[in-house]
Amino acid sequence: MILDDFFKALGQLGDRRFRKVLLLGVGLTIALLAAITIALVVLIGVFLPDTMSLPWIGEVNWLDSLASWAIVGIMMVLSPFLMVPVAIAFQGIFLDEVADAVEQKHYPNLTPAGDVSILDGLRDAAGLIAVTIAVNIIALILALFIGPLAPILFWMVNGYLLGREYFHLAAIRREGLQGANRLRKKFGTQAWVAGTLMAVPLTIPLVGLIIPVIGAATFTHMYHRVTGTARA
Repeated sequence: MILDDFFKALGQLGDRRFRKVLLLGVGLTIALLAAITIALVVLIGVFLPDTMSLPWIGEVNWLDSLASWAIVGIMMVLSPFLMVPVAIAFQGIFLDEVADAVEQKHYPNLTPAGDVSILDGLRDAAGLIAVTIAVNIIALILALFIGPLAPILFWMVNGYLLGREYFHLAAIRREGLQGANRLRKKFGTQAWVAGTLMAVPLTIPLVGLIIPVIGAATFTHMYHRVTGTARA
């Protein structure tokens, strides 16, 4: 059943609203990384003098250019690793639109979902950001200590974290905060398994960019299946 939820989500990946959220996340991520790079280059230009006297070398006037190009190179190297967590954070702001697209296609007889309050929306976005950061930190730590077993433990630990957050995102739209917490506890094991499906692609460079969209869609299907609305 969980795989059915997952494949339904994959089958809708070409939906215009899915693409919109994906492109918004990637576009904002690229813009942010470019802005950070430009800001660092400008700061170097401000604080590093054009000309500097170095011991045994004498006066040089190329250090600021060297430092600027070094920053650009470092950001280009780091970008593939930074893009996934930053894009997930950005896409988390728009995931409600993915859930709406799923419900309109697969559950057209449902009444419109209630609006999530700004406070709850910010909490959910912050939760996704925290989970994303945790995913990457844990991945690095595990790789240092358990070698080839790191991916398995990475998938299990972060499958739990991702399942917890995405199921909450899916349920709170129709159950409110207390109802979402109750359902998350009741169906925690299923959420963990589905979250592991989301965690596996995070180990593949750039593939993780689609995880917010697929996760939101998968857990929307799961919510309606476990609550019975999928059969209503």
